Amino acid sequence: TGASQSGREAYAMAGLSARDMHVAQLYDAFTINTLLFLEDLGFCKKGEGAAFVQNGGIAPGGHLPVNTNGGGLSCVHPGMYGIFALIEAVRQLRGDCGERQVAGAATALAHGNGGPLSSQLTAILGTADAL
Repeated sequence: TGASQSGREAYAMAGLSARDMHVAQLYDAFTINTLLFLEDLGFCKKGEGAAFVQNGGIAPGGHLPVNTNGGGLSCVHPGMYGIFALIEAVRQLRGDCGERQVAGAATALAHGNGGPLSSQLTAILGTADAL
C-alpha cells in the first residue's frame, strides 16, 4: 500500500523509526488493513503481520499496542475514523486514557487511508521530551 511511502516520509520528517513508536493507531475499515499497515509501516516484514499480532502482540502490554480505543471496527466506524485515530494518539501521549493508557507512551503513529487503499497519511506525534 501507499503506507510504505507515507510512513517512510513521516519517519524521516520526525527523525524516528517504527522501532521508536510506543503506540500505533491504524485505520481498520477492514481487518486486513491492520496487517497490511503494520507491514508497510515497518513494524514487521512483509508477510509477517499475522505472526506480529499473535498472542496479544498488538494488545495493551504487547510489543506494540495498536488501536487502543478499540479501533474503527469496534469504536466509531463507519464514518471518518481517521480523526479518531489522531485523537487517540494525542490522548495516549497526554496520559489521558485511563484503563487503556499505555504506560510511558511518548511517541505515537496515527495512520489513515481512503479509497481502495489509494490514499495514505501517516503522522508521527510525540511528547516534547521525545521529539
